[in-house]
Amino acid sequence: MSISPRRRVRGMTLIELVLAIVVIGVGLAGVLVAFNQAVFGSADPMIRKQMLSIAEEMMEEITLKPFAAGAAVPPAGCARSTHDDVADYNGYASVGICDIDGTAIPSLATYNVAVTVTATAMPNGIAAADAFQIVVTVTHGTETLTLVGYRTRWA
Repeated sequence: MSISPRRRVRGMTLIELVLAIVVIGVGLAGVLVAFNQAVFGSADPMIRKQMLSIAEEMMEEITLKPFAAGAAVPPAGCARSTHDDVADYNGYASVGICDIDGTAIPSLATYNVAVTVTATAMPNGIAAADAFQIVVTVTHGTETLTLVGYRTRWA
């Protein structure tokens, strides 16, 4: 019988080392798959936000025009400077986005916008002659965003 104290064993066995490498590898693979999916779709929110900004800008431009439901001026290409009331925007469509004077914005060339303005009776009793429903549709590739608004004869 030995009277010397037993040495404490330190370190890892080969089996423990291989098992640790396998566990870390599987965990790392799972994290990388999640990162890959996040990076793959990271541009989608930016495109969606840009589409919403274009639709909101067009809706604001239209709703700030006078109501006057006179004869509509047919859209002339991308320019909208001749549109002097809400009804003039009915049927407006552009391939690529332009400013109000018709100058194309190169960074928005892959976006398209279409506008429909229709006389619509409102549920609160406003007659169709006094209200327009404005539908602005923006497309980019296969994505479509539609913004619906109303303009009444208040001014």
